[in-house]
Amino acid sequence: MAKKQQKKKKGRSVQQLIGIKTFTKHGIRVGKDELLFYAITPTNISVLSATNIEAKIRNMMVLLSAMPDIEVSCTDSSECFDDNKLYLKERLEDEPNPNIRKLIKKDMDFLDSIQTDISTARQFMLVARIKGGKSDKQKSSADIERKLREEGFDFRHLKKPDIKRMLAIYFDASLYGEQMPDVDGEQFLEVNGGSED
Repeated sequence: MAKKQQKKKKGRSVQQLIGIKTFTKHGIRVGKDELLFYAITPTNISVLSATNIEAKIRNMMVLLSAMPDIEVSCTDSSECFDDNKLYLKERLEDEPNPNIRKLIKKDMDFLDSIQTDISTARQFMLVARIKGGKSDKQKSSADIERKLREEGFDFRHLKKPDIKRMLAIYFDASLYGEQMPDVDGEQFLEVNGGSED
């Protein structure tokens, strides 16, 4: 019995493990619920007065207490290049050809320069778990957006390509997650002229 359960677990996809059923018009279906994602535009607090910073914190506290089904998520806004840099470092140690070594060093310098610019950026999101029927979800989505505006937040409701990109960065899969197929292998069916139905 235990072996049968273990075998079932081994065959499960990441999608099944994290509970994602499908993309919806407004977010992701997870079990019977739907998750909506809102990207919050960060504020440069170094130019704000202490009073304004306290007001921003208070607005966030009001929002979170008024909407207990909302969670805050902070992720990198771009891919991390640590694995690439480690690979290049190992390659550099093993490479006997001085010309190739120069090229590897240039690659390492390039990765350092772009990582400084993009990997320090973070994206802040509010994730709302919506329960109920279709009309309840539309009403909840409108309520969330109204409340965000009332509390003075600049935000953007993430659409499917944005969510795919965010998940791809989170799972360290690709910087171009929005281009990934919805179903694994889907791109090969399209190349070969469709499925074999």
